[in-house]
Amino acid sequence: MAQAVLQPEDACVLVSFTDGTSARYPYIWLRDNDPAGFHPDTQERVTDLSAIPPDLTAASVAISGSHLIVHWQDEAQSSSRFDLAWLRAYVPGTRASDPAHTGFQSWRSDLGADGIPRVAAQEVLTSDRMLRDWLEQTQIIGLSIVEGLADTTEAGMEVARRIGFLRQTNFGVTFEVKSKPNPNNLAYTPIALPLHTDLTNQELPPGFQFLHCLANEAVGGGSLFCDGYAIAEDLRDQDPESFELLSTVSVPFRFHDHETDIRNRKKVINLDEEGRVIEICFNAHLADIFDLEPALMQRYYRAYRQFMIMTRSPEYLVTLKLKGSEMVVFDNRRILHGRDAFDPQTGYRHLHGCYVDRGEFESRLRVLHRTA
Repeated sequence: MAQAVLQPEDACVLVSFTDGTSARYPYIWLRDNDPAGFHPDTQERVTDLSAIPPDLTAASVAISGSHLIVHWQDEAQSSSRFDLAWLRAYVPGTRASDPAHTGFQSWRSDLGADGIPRVAAQEVLTSDRMLRDWLEQTQIIGLSIVEGLADTTEAGMEVARRIGFLRQTNFGVTFEVKSKPNPNNLAYTPIALPLHTDLTNQELPPGFQFLHCLANEAVGGGSLFCDGYAIAEDLRDQDPESFELLSTVSVPFRFHDHETDIRNRKKVINLDEEGRVIEICFNAHLADIFDLEPALMQRYYRAYRQFMIMTRSPEYLVTLKLKGSEMVVFDNRRILHGRDAFDPQTGYRHLHGCYVDRGEFESRLRVLHRTA
């Protein structure tokens, strides 16, 4: 059976579980996470941490069935009761399991267009299990294709809304990718678009992008993709100085037209606390005038240029030409996308797009793991 002992010298409770593992739980942490301190309906914390003395002391501890009982000394609330399975799931110093964190599979050109996961629209619209499996595949690879969509602008949005709320930007809740007069964005022209991530000028660039192909009859107009995580990791190995500059120095990005002027600073490569790549912000067309010190400018330009060259290397590139009724879905803060130039005189090309943020995407995955 499980055992528990006080460690007053460290202000902790040491719990030894039946599987042979053990863990230390600080007194203040236990008191702050007392189940009685959470609202029974909303499960939000209602404990007032400021009312708990920082030198809180436990008088005794015991195991009762499947629970740990801690008796507090000189506390208005004399004891706290914790489920042992809950304690095992939330060991201090260890990140709790999260079904939305699927991990990532980096890829290069050898993925090929045939390696991109595909799913039928009807399956994700009608089956929670298929939706969950598709979301996991899309997050792991960063890219997938939905097939069999109806020939309406609502069809792609219906799939996106199966995940969560659509993200509104200065381009609207949705946007049309087609050649049109007086464009305020290069996407609305027929010229080639080098690989990039969207809206790096935003405080928080959109998460997953949905591009539903309604027509792609023009000569040219092929879609280009590469895995920004793979490029960043290769840069870390091959050119540590450039990786360091791009992951520590921010530069300005800006979008402006007659109605808006949206600016923000971003690092091209963003890392988590463990140094893992978690986000790419790269858009040469939205880069504002770099304002770095002259001594740093030359070194930074070298790194920035090297990253750009790598995005155009065949080593990383996957190309395909979307067909009507297909929709490509990708993580806009990981996967760089672009397109070949096309000739609007040879046929019509029309994509309808929208965004769903990463938070919505991950929330849906967690809920589906409970229900699907």
